[in-house]
Amino acid sequence: MSVVAVIGGQWGDEGKGRVVDLLAQQSHMVIRYSGGNNAGHTVINDRGTFKLHLVPAGIFNSETVNIIGTGVVVDPAALLEEMETLAAAGVTFDNLFISDRAHVIMPYHLEQDRIQESQRGDGRIGTTGRGVGPAYSDKMERIGIRMGDLLHEETLLPRVRRALDVKNKLLELYGGQPQSLEPTYAKLREYGQALKARIATTHPLVQQAIGRGDRILLEGAQASLLDVDWGTYPYVTSSAPGAAGACQGAGIGPRQVSSVLGVFKAYSTRVGGGPFPTELLDETGTELRERGHEYGTTTGRPRRCGWFDAVAARYVVELNGIDHLAITKLDVLDTLPTLQICTGYQLGDQTINYMPSSDVELSQVKPIYEELPGWQTSTDDARSFDELPPNAQRYLLRLEELTGAPATLISVGPARDASIERVPTYSFFA
Repeated sequence: MSVVAVIGGQWGDEGKGRVVDLLAQQSHMVIRYSGGNNAGHTVINDRGTFKLHLVPAGIFNSETVNIIGTGVVVDPAALLEEMETLAAAGVTFDNLFISDRAHVIMPYHLEQDRIQESQRGDGRIGTTGRGVGPAYSDKMERIGIRMGDLLHEETLLPRVRRALDVKNKLLELYGGQPQSLEPTYAKLREYGQALKARIATTHPLVQQAIGRGDRILLEGAQASLLDVDWGTYPYVTSSAPGAAGACQGAGIGPRQVSSVLGVFKAYSTRVGGGPFPTELLDETGTELRERGHEYGTTTGRPRRCGWFDAVAARYVVELNGIDHLAITKLDVLDTLPTLQICTGYQLGDQTINYMPSSDVELSQVKPIYEELPGWQTSTDDARSFDELPPNAQRYLLRLEELTGAPATLISVGPARDASIERVPTYSFFA
């Protein structure tokens, strides 16, 4: 078996796209397993800079099969727009497939998302407004429309009618705009025609690839601290972005996964609401934001920045059985004279080394910091661990000790080759 799951270890935006892009060069198949176009991966390669929201990051390798998995919710309009942008850069899609079991983000989901977020008032969770949450909700309510339904016009119409009967009552109740049956149905038929060559029953493709011993990469969206069960609820996403969700969303059994690679920034960021114990509301936080270009790929919103939280990171390592760490954006720390790592929390008169489940308690904790010296020299040209400044090496080794997993892949810049591989990347698939 050669299946590697790549998951986000913090609150998203860790640089999963560049890691997947790097590993995809050695992969036969890349499967995007969860989330929707509320997430974005930035990939920089010889074709240019691309912001991917639905298309797997392996699309730039024509020899790699790319699958938008069953666990994804798909906005067909957004997908077609993304494909059009990629096509303009010479990307082809003969190697792209969309699971016929993946659910569709409908026009009324965007309207519902907008209304629900506005109704939350001061309790807004920071949704991107892309309709992802309502689409997952309808999936659980069993009134969702799936991508495969777009290929069966005779059954699509009654399913859309049934869904609209429910959704329009809800929209009208909250002062939203009801959706008309005929235009909605016509637009879905149009999407079905445009994507019919790409919609497929993907389970046999995946299992056949496993049977051949192909190298398969599971690409996550969002991140473990946004997991609907294990994240900082209610400030979470609507899916399971961790290793368990990777199996569910891709259609792969847990025992078929050979290793889990967790992607962490060398510091922490978060977009939207929710507790963030190590957040820096000072000049250092601003410096991290500007040096790291910390603005959302999907929304453009400025990201909240802070020190590396080893309590949260170890929690994620344990939850997901992470075998390897990929540490990104180490170069962003190059200018800082000292660094802090959160090694515990002070909650009232208690010292704790775990993440409270209550968002109220987590917002009240005070981080306990360990200070390390910075290196104040560029790491941009380092291509081996030994070429890093001694204090940068010390920082990384301390992250390993605190999280319980080795940092085997380190990025020192956005380009594909700006990486340090402490073990060959192909060994992740072994």
